[in-house]
Amino acid sequence: MSTIVADSLYQQLVSTFQELENVSGSSDVIALRQQAFARFQQEGFPTVKNEEWKYTNLHPLLNKDYVLNSDVAIDDVELNKADIQGLDAHRIVLVNGQYVLAFSSLEDEAGLTVKPIEEASQEANFKAHYAQHADKSDNVLVQLNTALQTAGVYISLAPNKVLSKPIHLIHVATGDQPFFVQTRNLIVLEPNAEVEIIESFITSDGAAQNWNNKVTEIVVQKGAKMQHYFLQVAEAASSYTQHTEVYQEEHSLYNNYNCNLPGASFVRNNINVRLDAEQVESHLYGINLTAGKQFVDNHTVVDHMKPHCESYEWYKNIPQGESTAVFNGKIFVREDAQKTNAFQQNNNMLIGDKSTVYAKPQLEIFADDVKCSHGCTMGQFDDEALFYLRARGIGEESARVLLVHAFAFDVTTRFSNEVVRNYVEDLVEKGLAV
Repeated sequence: MSTIVADSLYQQLVSTFQELENVSGSSDVIALRQQAFARFQQEGFPTVKNEEWKYTNLHPLLNKDYVLNSDVAIDDVELNKADIQGLDAHRIVLVNGQYVLAFSSLEDEAGLTVKPIEEASQEANFKAHYAQHADKSDNVLVQLNTALQTAGVYISLAPNKVLSKPIHLIHVATGDQPFFVQTRNLIVLEPNAEVEIIESFITSDGAAQNWNNKVTEIVVQKGAKMQHYFLQVAEAASSYTQHTEVYQEEHSLYNNYNCNLPGASFVRNNINVRLDAEQVESHLYGINLTAGKQFVDNHTVVDHMKPHCESYEWYKNIPQGESTAVFNGKIFVREDAQKTNAFQQNNNMLIGDKSTVYAKPQLEIFADDVKCSHGCTMGQFDDEALFYLRARGIGEESARVLLVHAFAFDVTTRFSNEVVRNYVEDLVEKGLAV
């Protein structure tokens, strides 16, 4: 056990695991829980001595007393913070990870299956893919999630199913006592299925301090396509450690658009994409506008395992005040992955003398017939450009917004959903005033 694990929290986790062991469930799931918790006990929570967590200190989150697996009160939950003007979408609502059917709106869609994760154990795709992808990563928080998860959602699309409109998946954090939540999601697209999923993260007014440890496994089978948005607009009371594991088969497409705005005090996103077949394509885009003393860390892995695949990654960080943004992006090109085309770029604009960026782009190539590049730029707000705009009659606030929009444009213009793009650009403008 790591020395930074508070005894009280550790004992809570042990007690909770023992209770879950006695809960009825399939023998396979119980075995997975036992294996995962054994690994967690062996490794403990990661510390800054671990290279992958060098800039991400979990200590402030660990030294708190949390309520675990408490009942969810939904009477006073409001969802308007997640509203996206002009978005016509199916809605799935998770309150502290629990799927709340009363708040969700899913019209009849033949070929679409949505269930609470705890009710999906007999589904064929659950048996084939649950804990088969994320648990092979080196992130021990995935093991903690596998051992203790009691909430989340299972989404499956049948072969050739093209969803008529997007799914808006709303994560609500609420409660009057500090709580620690383990949410597990599994999304499976069968061959030639297509879906757009927009995830919004919000915090109810007056919610106590909360830590949300979320794991999502995504399987994109042959010829399937997925557009996936993260819209982090939670409040400072919320902290998130999130792991998204994507497994792609031949001729599939996965695009991720990761947007973190002023609010949540602590965010650690791990996004791992495994391209395990030929003719696979994946794009990762990120806009991170931070403020106050906010901390946002994005760790990405794009693993080219087979030949003739393409990946494109572009992250932009705009830290303000005393906030910190971290980008650690890894591209692996395995020995068999000839004819790979991989691109990675990270650009950073620091606003204010106390803002901080840590950037670590990485590229490891074990094949000899590839086209790969990566780069990183670091700079402060351009005062000369600001003066130029102000000299032409544009107010200082408007000029700042224009310059930041211009900086972010390379990424936001690639959003496939125009409604979401306009929503994010509006949030960026509002976030500059924080």
